[in-house]
This record gives sequence, structure tokens and C-alpha cells, in this order.
Amino acid sequence: CFVVGVTETHYSVISVTVYIILSILSSANSVVNPKELLCNCVGNVICSIVFGHRFENDDPMFQLIQNAVDAYFNILSSPIGAMYNMFPRIVWCFPGKHHEMFAIVNEAKAYIQVQAEIRRKTLNMCEPQDFIEAFLVKMLEEKDDPNTEFNNDNMVMTAWNMFAAGTETTSSTLRQLFLMMIKCPHIQESVQKEIDEVIGSRVPTVDDRVKMPYTDAVIHEVQRYMDLSPTSVPHKVIRDTEFHNYHIPEGTMVLPLLSSVLADSKLFKNPDEFDPENFLDENGVFKKNDGFFSFGVGKRACPGEALARVELFLFFTSLLQRFTFTGTKPPEEINIEPACSSFGRMPRSYDCYIKLRAEE
Repeated sequence: CFVVGVTETHYSVISVTVYIILSILSSANSVVNPKELLCNCVGNVICSIVFGHRFENDDPMFQLIQNAVDAYFNILSSPIGAMYNMFPRIVWCFPGKHHEMFAIVNEAKAYIQVQAEIRRKTLNMCEPQDFIEAFLVKMLEEKDDPNTEFNNDNMVMTAWNMFAAGTETTSSTLRQLFLMMIKCPHIQESVQKEIDEVIGSRVPTVDDRVKMPYTDAVIHEVQRYMDLSPTSVPHKVIRDTEFHNYHIPEGTMVLPLLSSVLADSKLFKNPDEFDPENFLDENGVFKKNDGFFSFGVGKRACPGEALARVELFLFFTSLLQRFTFTGTKPPEEINIEPACSSFGRMPRSYDCYIKLRAEE
């Protein structure tokens, strides 16, 4: 129901990029783990959408939200999280860190609720300034509809889901992108060459992507190779279905195995290797592939796909325009295989050097 405009998203990403560049410059020639840096940047883009403004990285409320997202994914990736998904009422009675996670997530939700109450007092129905205000407008417009989905609980949960689903996924993909550049310096050089030729020294824009087939192919290939969410999200069969001689009754929950498509040798030339050529034709032109299901499939495909694509391209090009990422050990010793993490595949933690290109 709410669509983030490309211009607004572009502005949010670029404004946040300024801060990440300054942070990198302040730690020049030092060993850096980029996780916190990238998580904060992506988190602030979501803040710009939900609250209409970004935060300083050390702001207590921003740290609250970031810590809540981190705790949420840590529990999901743990044995207790897997058990809770299967037996929530039983596991709720057990002591453990899952109770701490729920407590901090509830604090984050309470902050969202407080922000909504503040906005109610000065709400301009004609000009909502952020996601919360847009949701409040729909709530007021449909207040007499007993079946409306625009209610207070859904507003808080939807805003929280934007952080939970939109922060870790995009920041993890960015971490894997830069890890692959460290592992494959020749690919990083080719991307930087294309950036220099198409963008030069100006600020990158989303319109540049169609002129940069190699960079676009690298981003797509990292998403394919990483296979962030192998089983996507649960779907429900809406009618009795016959599939490969199996009868699936209406209402059955099914999980699409996206990995089976992303690693299909009929769709990709080198499915088991990291190879941007999987998304380029013989003339070096970007080639779409019907097997690219990294954002899911069907009506429950990722609703934030457009936002994620903008973030990945702008953050990736903006940073490689100015910096080169190198490892703390030789490329051949770097492990690029994502680690299994409950329902997902997360990039491995790594340290690196981020050097200003002008000093190379």
C-alpha cells in the first residue's frame, strides 16, 4: 500500500553514504570489520522511511532498534530459536536469551508506538511525511470499516517488520559483496573501471545502473551465489494441487526451495562457481535470467525488492568509487562460503582494509 519513491530513497542512501565515507576515512589504514558500519547505514535508510529522518549512529533510540534487530536474528539463528518456531508455548516456559530478545524487541515496538502518538497530534492528512504518517492517514480514512487492516497493531508490526526484514538482509548482501571483491580483486578492478567510465567523480544515481552491465551482473551474481534465503518464506496452497504425482491439499503450507533454481545448471552456465558471466551475454550486455529468485517468488516475494535493489547499487558503487577493499590475508585463503543460519545463509564475519583509491 505504500511505495517508496526512487528519488526519496536515492536521497536517503546518498545522505547516509556521506556518513559511512567519513567513518571509513577516520579509520584509514586500520583493520575494519564492516558489519556494524553497513548495518548502521542500511538501518538509517529504513529510519528515513519509517520516521522521516536518520539518526546519529550513537543515538540511544537508534542503537535500541539496531540491537533489537541483531538480537532477533541471533535468536532465529540459534537452537532455541528453531525450537521456539516449532513449539512456541512450550519453549516460552524455558529460561533463556529468547526472553531478553522479546524484551528488547518490545522496547523497539514501544518506541514506534510513541512516535505514532507524537505524529497523531500534528498529522496533515494531505501531506504525510513518512511511513508512520501514511499509515495513520489510512487508519483515519478507514476507521469505520470493521474489516480494515489499517489498525494500530498492524502499524507497529509493519514498521518493525521493515526493520527486521529490511536491515539484516540488505546489509548481509552488502557484506558478502565486499567480501567477494576482496576474494576476487580482478573483479573489483573491473567494477571500479566501469564506475570511472560511467560515473566518474559525480554522485552515483539509480539511472546509472542500466549503463553499467558488469556491475549489475556482479551484484546479481553475489545474490545468486550467496542464496540468502534458500526456502524463501512459507506459502499456502490455495487449491488442491497435483505436483510431480504428489497430491497437495488446499491449505497446506509449502516452502519453495529457491536453491534448486539458483543452482540449476540449465539456467546458469557455472552454477557452482562465482561468475558474473552468468548474467552477461556474449557482447557483455546484462542478461536477465528467469531463474533469479533471490527475492523470492509469487505473491509473497519480497515487498522491499525495489528498495533493496536501489540500496545495493548505490552503496556498492558509492564505496567502490572512493575505496578499495583488501583482505588481511591472501585472497586464496579467504572463505567466501556463507554460513548457514537457521532459515538463511549469512556472510562470514571478516576483517579487511578499506583504502582510499587516491592513495593507492
